[in-house]
Amino acid sequence: MPVFEYAPAPESRAVVDIAPSYGLFIDGEFAEAADGKVFKTVSPATEESLSEVAHAGAEDVDRAVRAARKAFGTWSALPGSERAKYLFRIARIIQERSRELAVLESLDNGKPIRESRDTDLPLVAAHFFYYAGWADKLAHAGYGPDPRPLGVAGQVIPWNFPLLMLAWKIAPALATGNTVVLKPAETTPLSALFFADICRQAGLPRGVVNIVTGDGSTGAELVAHPGVDKVAFTGSTEVGKAIARTVAGTRKKLTLELGGKAANIVFDDAPIDQAVEGIIGGIFFNQGHVCCAGSRLLVQESVQDELLDALKRRMRTLRVGDPLDKNTDIGAINSAEQLARIRTLADAGEAEGAERWAPECELPSTGYWFAPTLFTGVTQAHRIAREEIFGPVLSVLTFRTPDEAVAKANNTPYGLSAGIWTEKGSRILAMADKLRAGVVWSNTFNKFDPASPFGGYKESGYGREGGRHGLEAYLDV
Repeated sequence: MPVFEYAPAPESRAVVDIAPSYGLFIDGEFAEAADGKVFKTVSPATEESLSEVAHAGAEDVDRAVRAARKAFGTWSALPGSERAKYLFRIARIIQERSRELAVLESLDNGKPIRESRDTDLPLVAAHFFYYAGWADKLAHAGYGPDPRPLGVAGQVIPWNFPLLMLAWKIAPALATGNTVVLKPAETTPLSALFFADICRQAGLPRGVVNIVTGDGSTGAELVAHPGVDKVAFTGSTEVGKAIARTVAGTRKKLTLELGGKAANIVFDDAPIDQAVEGIIGGIFFNQGHVCCAGSRLLVQESVQDELLDALKRRMRTLRVGDPLDKNTDIGAINSAEQLARIRTLADAGEAEGAERWAPECELPSTGYWFAPTLFTGVTQAHRIAREEIFGPVLSVLTFRTPDEAVAKANNTPYGLSAGIWTEKGSRILAMADKLRAGVVWSNTFNKFDPASPFGGYKESGYGREGGRHGLEAYLDV
């Protein structure tokens, strides 16, 4: 059969104007770091420097927290209907600037423009719209007749969904009357800084949202600051444990959304083609940089060969390359550090006896890239079945009975998500009841809605974001 060729379909970079340098956003203004320290943010697809960004130190974090504390009295005293107006305004501006923000996100993060445009940005706006609706209805949320905000929220977000994780954190915090100091990831600070401009465009009062950029030391200063009343963190389990130790013994409220090693379970009666699409989306979406990625495929032995043949056929069609090309399925790995980790764990899979397979694909000569990869012959003892790779690497295990599937799925220190593929509704309900995971998808994967809570068990953290449940983390209840 003739191979269907794709003509290049690049999105224009001209829609986003990136300044040569950015300061910290504190008390409604951009300012240099107190010590003048800066760092560069680069495009992972080309390794080109995009901009120079201020690196916040302890003095800068203190200024930001003080600004948030000063703004808290006025902001929390506003009627919910007035706070909602600001959130609605922010949501509409995000929609109006969505093309610009999508291009920016793909440049700074490396994800395909199709994902940032069609998934990330619509969800970002949806979260602000959703929580705007809650702002004047908090008395009916189930947390008492007069729930009160906590105060200043210190929020630290990861690099895999920079703008979406910002929305997950900031929208419920503002709706409930809190003020915010947010620290974006070191490798993806730009969309948070553009959001600061959106806050000014929306007329948000000074100090309600503050953005401090920097590395892990900046985040540590924010978490430890005595003026912070609530800490919210999304990121690695290792850092999450360190934050929990820092907060222990204080009055600070804490939510953690950490790593995962999700099982995507395919039964012999599952619709194979549909399951293959769910598997592809579950592990290769956003280059596998997803905490709830379906990185462990558990397939019933009787359909293993059929499923793997179909999966490999589908993987051969995946296009790896320029994130700004609308035909791209898999973009760039976010950083050289993350690429090195993916390579290390993939090599460990081979060394421990698993069989490695990847479709033929020509990777760009510059930037950070990793081909979509499949491992078969994997056991539960393999590192690739136990450790979070956070890349486009899928480990395949088999099972014979539902009980065996549950045992293998739960045999992990994580508990963030899982997927079930079967035509039997009773089996879906029975399995979901036994899987120790915060989110269980049935005959789909990686579906999100602002009205639905998200979070995990065990080393995947605690607390919930999204939905009515996401309000509780920011209320004194």
